[in-house]
Amino acid sequence: MKRRNLLAGAILGASVALAGLPALAAGDPLKVGLILPMTGPFASTGRQIEAAARLYIAQHGATADGREVELLVKDDAGVADTTKRLAQELIVKDKVAVLAGFGLTPLAMATAPLATRAKVPAVVMAAATSSITEQSPYVVRTSYTTPQVTSKIAEWAGKEGIKSVVTIVSDYGPGIDAEKTFVQDFGKAGGTVAESLRVPLANPDFSPFLQKVADHKPDAIFVFVPSGVGAPFMKQYVERGLDKSGVRLLADGGITDDDILNGMGDPALAAITGFHYSAAHDSAENRAFVEAFTKANPGMRPNFMAVGGYDGMHLIYAALEKTGGKSDGDSLIEAMKGLSWISPRGPISIDPETRDIIQNVYMRKVERQNGELWNMEFETFEAVKDPAKTGS
Repeated sequence: MKRRNLLAGAILGASVALAGLPALAAGDPLKVGLILPMTGPFASTGRQIEAAARLYIAQHGATADGREVELLVKDDAGVADTTKRLAQELIVKDKVAVLAGFGLTPLAMATAPLATRAKVPAVVMAAATSSITEQSPYVVRTSYTTPQVTSKIAEWAGKEGIKSVVTIVSDYGPGIDAEKTFVQDFGKAGGTVAESLRVPLANPDFSPFLQKVADHKPDAIFVFVPSGVGAPFMKQYVERGLDKSGVRLLADGGITDDDILNGMGDPALAAITGFHYSAAHDSAENRAFVEAFTKANPGMRPNFMAVGGYDGMHLIYAALEKTGGKSDGDSLIEAMKGLSWISPRGPISIDPETRDIIQNVYMRKVERQNGELWNMEFETFEAVKDPAKTGS
């Protein structure tokens, strides 16, 4: 009982502290608490986002509207309880003006109530479940939402004359978002989903699921798996001869993550993906970004996580300039709404109603060029909103 009372008192004390935090003075450094999985199975996400955030600061200077910008990087190892504890420490002890990062949906969800209570903006640079921005009026996103991308893959499949599909998704928030969106939008395009299969997120074995695909003989499969799981999936897809049987492979672009694409080998050539960013995106802004990123981080190629981190820093800088250096949460979040700019991924903006990103979605195929594998874009859907919030 004594221990329980002490814990309750600590939580109450933290809540009071969060609710009563003073706004930072205009001349103080603007502290950004970047919470990322820097160790554990999702460490590549943290590595990419931190590298991009530091690149942005190196390119644009450590000040915005006369305020010094200080980056505080914390490792949550992909554990939601750790994310929540770190966010609380950053708010109460370090007095950060902005929280950012959030490599996975549960990590962003765990932090949203703290952002609300402390009135501190939380910039989601990676997590993709649609409902994250609905958890707090102080959450804004610079990554993407799964329905945003999946809706266009389904639309494209319908236009291509694909009639029957089996969906295979990882059994967690973004995967369920992807399944629901594809089934709905592919149906609107006149297609039929023969079966929807959900694969355990931990230690997935795709063999029994691919056997079901072989039994159904659909025109295509639609796949959503987390970045890093794409290589073993495509290897098994090719080993079972599904690529030769005429079953096309459609997927969210995380399956051919630029960070690990070169290591996937020839099986990756089977994939047709939809996504919001490719390191091969043909624009002056992206060529400059990729060149600077690879120069600053030898051996790394920027991926969709990196561009989410880079644009997240741009959003923070631009909001601070718009407020004239004011960094209270209400001023910053209002300044972020409606901002637009040209990103390495193309034109983007922050929806003033939902605080989600509006951006292009590109259809891509993997090609080998100069001995390396690249996601080459061949069709563009412009200015796509999150359909889960628009009802479209």
